[in-house]
Amino acid sequence: MSETRETATLGGGCFWCTEAALEQLTGVESVTSGYAGGNADDPTYKAVCSGNTGHAEVVQVEFDPTVIAYEDVLEAFFEIHDPTQLNRQGPDVGSQYRSIVLYHDETQREVAESYVDALNSAYDDDVVTEIEPLETFYRAEEHHQDYFAKNPDDAYCTFHAKPKMEKVREKFEATATE
Repeated sequence: MSETRETATLGGGCFWCTEAALEQLTGVESVTSGYAGGNADDPTYKAVCSGNTGHAEVVQVEFDPTVIAYEDVLEAFFEIHDPTQLNRQGPDVGSQYRSIVLYHDETQREVAESYVDALNSAYDDDVVTEIEPLETFYRAEEHHQDYFAKNPDDAYCTFHAKPKMEKVREKFEATATE
């Protein structure tokens, strides 16, 4: 693992899909599924899915900024979800699936805000991505970690995660891992 490491916390639908896709990027050292942006202490998957905790399904991306820039992580993140969908992504509906960037410092906030402002001109609909400071990240239960790798034949993974992985590999061919 690199001595220089940064963390990005992002939510754009089901964390299984986001995790599997962002793991493809060179310079990404780990991706951890979890919950953030809510008001319950130590939330569970079941509680978050109820929509009552205020948390979003998110991933924490540990990356080496000498290999991949935060902006590039954001570019891949916005490539794999629709930031104009409010409280949903594809078949997943609810505030836990909202588009959200949880920044770790003022530099990340500025970069994310600038990125979202630029995205607004690329879409017919408004970008609804929330940009908030990260207060607490809660690691999801172990069976949600590396879900695609553990369950590659799962129907949800086949139809939703795999195409996002392939999109990242294709679009970021120069940086995608084997």
